[in-house]
Amino acid sequence: MIEVKNISKSFGQKEVLQDISAVFDKGKTNLIIGQSGSGKTVLLKSIVGLHDITAGEIWYEDTRFDTLNFRDKKKLRQKIGMLFQGSALFDFATVIQNVMFPLEIFTSMNRSERIERANFCLERVNIINANDLYPSEISGGMQKRVAIARAIALNPEYLLCDEPNSGLDPRTSMLIDDLIREITYEYQITTIINTHDMNSVMETGDKVVFIYEGRKWWEGNRDEILHSDNKELYDFVFVSKMARAMKNL
Repeated sequence: MIEVKNISKSFGQKEVLQDISAVFDKGKTNLIIGQSGSGKTVLLKSIVGLHDITAGEIWYEDTRFDTLNFRDKKKLRQKIGMLFQGSALFDFATVIQNVMFPLEIFTSMNRSERIERANFCLERVNIINANDLYPSEISGGMQKRVAIARAIALNPEYLLCDEPNSGLDPRTSMLIDDLIREITYEYQITTIINTHDMNSVMETGDKVVFIYEGRKWWEGNRDEILHSDNKELYDFVFVSKMARAMKNL
C-alpha cells in the first residue's frame, strides 16, 4: 500500500499539485488519469522521489518516504519497479543485459544467478530467444515487455508505470495492459499507472484517481466512471475516447 497525504508540489511560484490525498491499494491496478498538464506525471514522480514535495506526506506501508535520508530512500527503492514512458532501455546493451542491470546494482548475486533471474523475468513477459538482440532490433511492444521484465527483476513490492501504452497500437496496448494486470495480481504488487488511455482505464482500473488542474477531482473504479456526474471527468473521458477513435481510423 502507498498513501499520499495532503501533498503539494511547486516549481518556483507555480503550484502544480495542491493538497492531494489518496491511498493506492496492494494487489490492485491503481490508475492516475488526467489531461496533459494536469499534474499526474508530477504526482507519480513525487511518489517515487524524483521530485521533492513542497508539503504533505508519502507513505510506503508504515514508512514515511519523504523524510528518509538518501541512503534509506535508496534502500526502499530496491522494492520499487519503475516502467518509464519510453521504456528507457539502454541502447548499448542487449535485452538480457538490460534486465540484469538492476540485479548488478542492487544485489550480490553472482553472474549465473543474475542470468537465471533475468531469463525467468523475460520468460514471464513472453520474450524468448531475444537475449542477444539490442533494443533497436525489436519492436516497440517487445521493448515495453523487456522494460517490464527489468522492472520486476528485483521482485518489487511496488510497480510504478508512466504511460505504459504510449506509442503502441491498440492490440499491443491491450497485451501490455493484460501483462501488467496479471503481474499485479500474481505477485500482489501495489501498482500505480499514470495514463490517459481510456481503453486501459476501462479494462484495468481497479481504482482510478482523476487529477484536474493539480487537484484530486474524482476517485472511484472503472465501473463508477460511467455513472459519475462529475463534469470535468465526463469531458475528459469523452474527449479521450474521441481522440482514440480518430487515431484508429
